[in-house]
Amino acid sequence: MGDSKEAGAEAPPAGATARGGLSLLSQGESEEPSAQGSALFLGGNEVKSRAVVKYSSAPPRTAFARLEEKTDLKLPPANWLRESAKLGPAGTTILGNSKKSKPFSSFGMAYDFIDSVGNDVDVVSDSENIKKLLKIPYSKSHVSMAVHRVGRTLLLDELDIQELFMRSSQTGDWTWLKEFYQRLIDQKWQRKKKSKEHWYQKAILSKFLYYSINGDGAAQPVPSATEPQEPSSSDQTDDSDQASWPAPFEMPSPVSEDPSASSQGSDPLEPSYIVGHVASAPKEQNLTTLFSDGENSQGLKNDFVRNILWTFEDIHMLVGSNMPIFGGGRYPAVSLRLRDNNKPINVLTGIDYWLDNLICNVPELVMCFHVNGIVQKYEMIKTEEIPNLENSNFSTKVIKDIAQNILSFLKSNCTKEGHTYWLFKASGSDIVKLYDLTTLCEETEDKYQNPFTMPVAILLYKVACNMMMKKNQNKKHYGTIRTLLLNCVKLLDKSRHPQIIASANYMLSELFQLDEPKKEESAESPLNENSDESYSEEEEEMADSDENGSYSTSSDPSDDNKAVAIIKSVGELSVPEKYKSIHQIRPSCAFPACHDTEERCRLVLSYVLEGLKSVDSSIKKESDLPAADPNTPIPLKYEDESTRGGPEGLEKQMALFLDKTVESPARVQGVLAHCCPQSDLLIPSPLCPVSTTAACLTSHTIVGSLQKGNCSSQSGMIPGSWQHKMKLQLILKSSKAYYVLSDAAMSLQKYGRALRYIKLALQSHDTYCCLCTNMLSEVLLFLSQYLTLCGDIQLMLAQNANNRAAYLEEFNYQTKEDQEILHSLHRESSCQGFAWATDLSTDLESQLSVSCKCYEAAHEILQFSGLKSHNPEHYVQVLKRMGNVRNEIGVFYMNQAAALQSERVVSKSVSTAEQQLWKKSFSCFEKGIHNFESIDDATNAALLLCNTGRLMRICAQAHCGAGDEFKREFSPEEGLYYNKAVDYYLKALRSLGTRDIHPVVWDSVNWELSTTYFTMATLQQDYAPLSRKAQEQIEKEVSEAMMKSLKHCDVDSVSARQPLCQYRAATIHHRLASMYHSCLRNQVGDEHLRKQHRVLADLHYSKAVKLFQLLKDAPCELLRVQLERVAFAEFQMTSQNSNVGKLKTLSGALDIMVRTKHAFQLIRKELVEELAQPQSDETTPAADSSSLNREEVVKLLSIFESRLSFLLLQSIKLLSSTKKKTSNNNEEDVALTTNKRIYSQLLRATANKNAALSERIDLLIHLLDELAPGGGSAVP
Repeated sequence: MGDSKEAGAEAPPAGATARGGLSLLSQGESEEPSAQGSALFLGGNEVKSRAVVKYSSAPPRTAFARLEEKTDLKLPPANWLRESAKLGPAGTTILGNSKKSKPFSSFGMAYDFIDSVGNDVDVVSDSENIKKLLKIPYSKSHVSMAVHRVGRTLLLDELDIQELFMRSSQTGDWTWLKEFYQRLIDQKWQRKKKSKEHWYQKAILSKFLYYSINGDGAAQPVPSATEPQEPSSSDQTDDSDQASWPAPFEMPSPVSEDPSASSQGSDPLEPSYIVGHVASAPKEQNLTTLFSDGENSQGLKNDFVRNILWTFEDIHMLVGSNMPIFGGGRYPAVSLRLRDNNKPINVLTGIDYWLDNLICNVPELVMCFHVNGIVQKYEMIKTEEIPNLENSNFSTKVIKDIAQNILSFLKSNCTKEGHTYWLFKASGSDIVKLYDLTTLCEETEDKYQNPFTMPVAILLYKVACNMMMKKNQNKKHYGTIRTLLLNCVKLLDKSRHPQIIASANYMLSELFQLDEPKKEESAESPLNENSDESYSEEEEEMADSDENGSYSTSSDPSDDNKAVAIIKSVGELSVPEKYKSIHQIRPSCAFPACHDTEERCRLVLSYVLEGLKSVDSSIKKESDLPAADPNTPIPLKYEDESTRGGPEGLEKQMALFLDKTVESPARVQGVLAHCCPQSDLLIPSPLCPVSTTAACLTSHTIVGSLQKGNCSSQSGMIPGSWQHKMKLQLILKSSKAYYVLSDAAMSLQKYGRALRYIKLALQSHDTYCCLCTNMLSEVLLFLSQYLTLCGDIQLMLAQNANNRAAYLEEFNYQTKEDQEILHSLHRESSCQGFAWATDLSTDLESQLSVSCKCYEAAHEILQFSGLKSHNPEHYVQVLKRMGNVRNEIGVFYMNQAAALQSERVVSKSVSTAEQQLWKKSFSCFEKGIHNFESIDDATNAALLLCNTGRLMRICAQAHCGAGDEFKREFSPEEGLYYNKAVDYYLKALRSLGTRDIHPVVWDSVNWELSTTYFTMATLQQDYAPLSRKAQEQIEKEVSEAMMKSLKHCDVDSVSARQPLCQYRAATIHHRLASMYHSCLRNQVGDEHLRKQHRVLADLHYSKAVKLFQLLKDAPCELLRVQLERVAFAEFQMTSQNSNVGKLKTLSGALDIMVRTKHAFQLIRKELVEELAQPQSDETTPAADSSSLNREEVVKLLSIFESRLSFLLLQSIKLLSSTKKKTSNNNEEDVALTTNKRIYSQLLRATANKNAALSERIDLLIHLLDELAPGGGSAVP
């Protein structure tokens, strides 16, 4: 048909006259103006009416021919029932010769204008049904209509009881409704036949209209006036025998739609929802239609000449009309009516004419009067004058009230979407009843006998699709979409309509955004808002809010109790605002607010499972498939190498991932790269040694696991079929849901559960790879994310080996839902492509190795599929994780080597096993450093360089143990490895640049470097390689190494490491002082060098004492240094000749002894704490790692007592000798007396071998107090 579409523009303002909204159209234009509106003022009552033509197939208007008087309409004109060039193909429809509108006419309109359904429009119906409803209070005739609710919209269709029951008598269908009707309404039902008068009036009207369009206006009768089949007029309301009722579900599955029904309003949408076609699907994709031409057989085509969006007061209606409209000349738009002059116009006819003109916005009515078929006269009547015609007087205000009341009644009671309601009024009765036919039908054996079930389900489905496809869809409508889809699924038979059910379940799963941030799950989220656009069947029925009780849901004794609601008197419909709930539409159930990620994912998986079941049930079993034709060659799926972009390049690019695609994967921003389970700094932790049984997997193993070629489905699905496309989408959705579940479990530290979920995600993806012919980049990105998360989980399992039993229990648990989904996956694939990555191993090395292989596979996917540049953040995260796990593996092998070293006999040489572990560890560190350097991560690169330095030190220590301990010397191998360690530490510092970049890491590397220099110097000092080097050279190297160690030992910065740095620095000064002291003792000759060594020894001793005094836990070291200083003083004294010099040196030595009091006080404090500890807490051990070494204290105490005795004795001798020579020196006398007394006390104390350690220390502190300058010191 030559259909034309017009988008409605804005109507003129209310108050314009009916004629003012019309304009003449030039030839070729549609007969309907793009926008029409009128406001009528009748009897002081204002009625607002506005009509916008959304679609019209009518040709341009032609002027009607005014017939001459005495024209005999009983004679057929020459053009009767013939097509006219002026009218076009729609001519027979316009002139009323087409068959009556089919029972599902409202559905045809709803399909074409899917945007309006459920939201903007209150009613969709044929204009005849609208007129019949508004005439209920005036008419005694019966009313029978089917009512369906979709969101806010009600669909009204005539339910021809006579036709239904006629069919029931022939086929046995609808028997349940016939029995119900006979039992409660009309016990003596029989089909009523049309009278001859009825057919006569129809024929004469048809001939009149054909006469009116005849070019010359003359009546030219047909030679043989044979009466054809009686045509039915579009403006008659009682003709039903031409309606074609379908048998319940006699159409093939799935249901189809007329592809030619594309003429609709502005921005038409193809009324289909294809597999995977969701809101996020690319617009340019070629989509296959879900419905086929079979839909026409159900009467679901939009057969109206014009579809009009009619606003009557505040009621918005989408109305279909076939009323013929004429125009031209003085009358741009008129409706033409034929009336018997002997029968006056009654109210029903007046309302009929008035409503027709309002709906089509025709300003005038031309009435032709006849007597017995002979034309008498014409009369022109304006539309606004029709309510005031003689014998046809009615109030437009009352009509408005009736419309509002009926709509309120229906909306208040037709609450369940998907249910078929029956509005019925018997002939001559004033009672209107509303029944729920769906509920009645479910009580029968076959609940699918309701013929409206399928069209309603399809409409619910299409409205939901339309809302899903809107790009800027507000999430507050998700509740509406969900309700529509749930009701659609509930209506359909799973065995007959698997495609729609699978698609609906997929859309339901798409409503839940798996990647939405948690803030959207709050109470303010739009998802939690109630939508007023639909009502869920699951919601509990609410009491009606009609305060006047104008209709009743209870029936009187004569009525049945099956009615949902009853209007006891049609007269009540005329009472203004009798029903006030026209806009108080009940809210639907809110979209479920899933505050928990697992709950949201579980809902998604439940829908995915239902979809998979529908798909699987529709796939024919192998035994059902037709046998192969022996004459048809089997196609071999060869690939042209030229299309592969180069054999080597693309094979290396993970051959797996090429030639794999899906028609329309929904774009979902996956949860990008789960954040690192540890901090960004990869400080190694010691790992337990285990057996070396690593899973040797390479990236090519990954490639092989995914490269399935063009694998066909094991279940027999045909590539490109709806089952194939739908299952791909459902499987992809399940993999995403399992990924999000795994990520959530990971954040809760439920690593066994996380591994189970990521295993299911990878199994889903493996099945996807088997079914798909070309892999899209988005799907590859998902796989990279899955493998990254899998690597994280395996790493955390390795680091939490203590809870392995609990993790194993979590891993082995599986819900019934997961089992069923896995069963569906196994129909297509073995799901073993990623088994290497998801096994829960008990071997630590294997877990670390698998984690590394997961990261490597994820990296290769990004590297070779071109995703690296589009997903830089994910790429950086993968490289960080790869560097991290390689660091962990390197530390693992390093600790293994250290463990072997500790078990080795001292004199035994380095074993091959140790060397192999060193190589593995070094290789991992080297690769990890490369990973971090490739993303400019200087901090982590520095940490791995630091670990490599530590490995070099372990290698050096291994060579330390080789050889005889008695002949031990610092070997060249040790020096080599220690120097390598120094090089790596210096590289780490250069990588960091300055301390400001990361102070903690900088301090850590500095400390390790200082330790390396210190260890190297200490070993050279303790095990001097005298067989290879001179003493002076060794002393020089030791001095240089000690000074470098001191340089990298920061004693000033306040930190947790400061006491360690102070102890290290004090030890370095002590060792240097001891070395110079030793050199001074052994050196003979060069006085200048001796003096230099004496100065350096004294300097370093002083610095060592100062640093040890800052520490509270090194009293023994402080005491030892002070004793060495005393020995140094004694050595100096031996070289002195004068008594004065000796006395001066002796006084200095005694002063050093006095200053050791601080060390003894610290020792006494620790002894007191040790004695008090068992009393306060008996469970605590008396000694721990920081407790005092009593053996060393006793040894040092004995040395101290002997040296103090010696110094006091020497002091007494010198002072006695000087007293003989010089008299009258009171100071020396006091000192001599004091020293003698202290010496005497000391001798008595040392003679007592049974004295306790604490008593000896207390006595020494007392004696040192007396020696102090303020307490009678012996120092002059």
